[in-house]
Amino acid sequence: MNERIHPTRRRVLQGLAGAAALNALPLRAQAGEPLKIGLILPMTGPFASTGKQVSAACRLYVQRNGDTVAGRKVDLIVKDDAGVPDTTKRIAQELVVQDKVHVLAGFGLTPLALATAPVATEAKVPMIVMVAATAIIPTRSPFIVRSGFTLPQVTGPVADWAAKNKIRRVYTMVTDYGPGLDAEKAFHARFKAAGGEIVESVRTPLANPDFGPFVQKVKDKAPDALFVFVPSGQGLAVMKQFEERGLRQAGIRMIGTGDVTDDDLLESMGPPAVGVITSFHYSAAHDSPENKAYVDAFGKANGGLRPNFHSVGGYDGMHLIYEAVKKTGGKGSGEELVNAMKGMSWTSPRGPVTIDPTARDVVQTVYLREVKMVGGKPWNVEFDKFDNVKPQEG
Repeated sequence: MNERIHPTRRRVLQGLAGAAALNALPLRAQAGEPLKIGLILPMTGPFASTGKQVSAACRLYVQRNGDTVAGRKVDLIVKDDAGVPDTTKRIAQELVVQDKVHVLAGFGLTPLALATAPVATEAKVPMIVMVAATAIIPTRSPFIVRSGFTLPQVTGPVADWAAKNKIRRVYTMVTDYGPGLDAEKAFHARFKAAGGEIVESVRTPLANPDFGPFVQKVKDKAPDALFVFVPSGQGLAVMKQFEERGLRQAGIRMIGTGDVTDDDLLESMGPPAVGVITSFHYSAAHDSPENKAYVDAFGKANGGLRPNFHSVGGYDGMHLIYEAVKKTGGKGSGEELVNAMKGMSWTSPRGPVTIDPTARDVVQTVYLREVKMVGGKPWNVEFDKFDNVKPQEG
């Protein structure tokens, strides 16, 4: 594998010249030419942990499965968008026009994926969304295939669990952007349908949130539980405020989607996270031979780092790319590669996964988990599961 990490260029490829260049690109790869994968991630800035996890997982997939597929050398081109949508789009244009990549991949936040969708459509290049989780994303381009998850998909099970476990009144706190709105809508619908009451709802800013005042308002309302969705990287700050403001001592439980107890940060949270109930599609503690091997290999390759849910989106995204290239004999056009991915099924470190052939989105198992101390460290320990959950369920 030839991996190149480039600094962000400031030159914008746009207007008629840029459009003409995109439309002039060849539609079909030549046998034996390098397979160029443009991986766009936030490697710096507030969401750098996402970029670190996904890029590490993509490198690990190549390490474990070889740097050649269907006779083509894999060239993984990693670029940093710092989580800025305009930058993501500009980088995608450069990757297509200058580097002539065959696949675009990554996309650490929903706005970054949405900004790039028109580029993928115009250039007819597959766009593998490994991270961003708003449900509508694949509808924005026929070339988008998602390998991660959606928020509606992973929210419903914890709403059902709460209603069945003497939680009657819930306060919801979500980040104010696409995935948060999806999580809020899904939780409200499922919890109310089961007879629960939403005490109040609040949406926190995506950039630089101060959770303290929001958490204090939750305590003042005295619900049975606080439902939380925050993007990867912000769970530690939420947990700190939950503990410092005494919500646990006040008898308020924390529930949510697994982002809030992100495996990448869970050790830093420590004992205050114990007892938090979440529903999610992946835990580093998932008990399967595939996951045990994955966690072991990931840790060895990354200084003992624990893989999180974003990593498995990256790892499985690389699997999609490799298998589609194999199915098309190494010569497929962008459209042929996408068609090869539709309906694909495999056993991931997270469990069984299928790409819905119509939605181009992931169907997978969603697990209920509780944070427990195991071997002196906190882990998201699974205690129930829901098979074949579709991307729009919630």
